[in-house]
Amino acid sequence: MNWRDLLYFSKGERRALTLLLCLISISWIILLLTDNKPEQISKENNRVIESVKTSQTIASNKPEKVKTPASERKNNSFREKKKFHPKETPNIPGRKTFPKTEKYPIGTVVELNTADTTTLKKVPGIGSTFARRIIKYRELLGGFYSVSQLSEVYGIDEERFNTMKSWFSVDVKIICKLFVNQAPVKNLYRHPYINKQQARIIEQLLKQKRKLSGWENLQLLEEFTEADKERLTPYLSFE
Repeated sequence: MNWRDLLYFSKGERRALTLLLCLISISWIILLLTDNKPEQISKENNRVIESVKTSQTIASNKPEKVKTPASERKNNSFREKKKFHPKETPNIPGRKTFPKTEKYPIGTVVELNTADTTTLKKVPGIGSTFARRIIKYRELLGGFYSVSQLSEVYGIDEERFNTMKSWFSVDVKIICKLFVNQAPVKNLYRHPYINKQQARIIEQLLKQKRKLSGWENLQLLEEFTEADKERLTPYLSFE
């Protein structure tokens, strides 16, 4: 037998050997690639362990929070409020400052129908708001005929009125009267003591009689009572 016959392979055998060699080479390549993975995994595990240890050491080095009692927290909050909201307003350059109004000494008497807001604010117990309200109500009335009418001003209760009534006097000659026979109906019911119904009745009487001579034309009507007559007499003129 010739030695060449030993090395001779058929076509099918050559294909099988080629396939086998390919499989062997592929398996070696896979083994070479997978040999580095355990090292990489171990390195990653070491990194994770080290990061956990460092975080634990940082947490252990942090100072523990001390719980403050409730009373101390209230004092701290009060100090902060006092710091940011001081009672005294600081003097800011360029800011307008208004001097306090000097009050009248005890025994001063103010005429109520001629006093302006500046004069009224000098009376103890009266500020800008009440001074404006008094002036406005006086204009609606046409003037005060009695100091007691101050109690009708919005916001002036009995206690406040009792403290301020001794500071005023009234000159009834200054009252602006309402001419019933000449005034339009709108002007009549704008008066605080006359309502719309009473103004319309006066209008109807004027259409019938053309002129009203006095309270005798109104006192028999149920819309006008004795109380209405008493408080309207200083303000109505039948001329």
